[in-house]
Amino acid sequence: MKFLFVLFFPFLFISNFQWHNNLDEAKQIAAKEHRYILLNFSGSDWCGPCIRMHNEIFGSEVFKKLADEQLVMVNADFPRKKKDQLPEVQQEINNKMADRYNPEGKFPLTLLLDENGKVLKDWDGFPDESAESFAIEVRNIIYINK
Repeated sequence: MKFLFVLFFPFLFISNFQWHNNLDEAKQIAAKEHRYILLNFSGSDWCGPCIRMHNEIFGSEVFKKLADEQLVMVNADFPRKKKDQLPEVQQEINNKMADRYNPEGKFPLTLLLDENGKVLKDWDGFPDESAESFAIEVRNIIYINK
């Protein structure tokens, strides 16, 4: 019976994590919910490794489960195409995040932060590991820092 339930109701196990685009708001959520922040700098319409990161790592079920349980996800996107340009206010927010956390302009750059914005770990470029290994690495860093 349990097997049939899983077959017919897979939507009950779908991830519901969302990307935020403001680090200050993410810090408030992280403090309230006792979570960590994963900040990702990406070029959604021009950076191949960034696109892979979102599809292969962040889009994986194992990572989505981790994000649902322990992370507040923040994306600082820097698209280049005119049709993909961000509103000026959002661009200013992203620039401020980049000034503090990505002054060299690396893409993709992913950082694990505590609820106060302290960097616990950073990944420069696309990680040379599977989504499962990446999720385990993030989970281990969280465990060590609790």
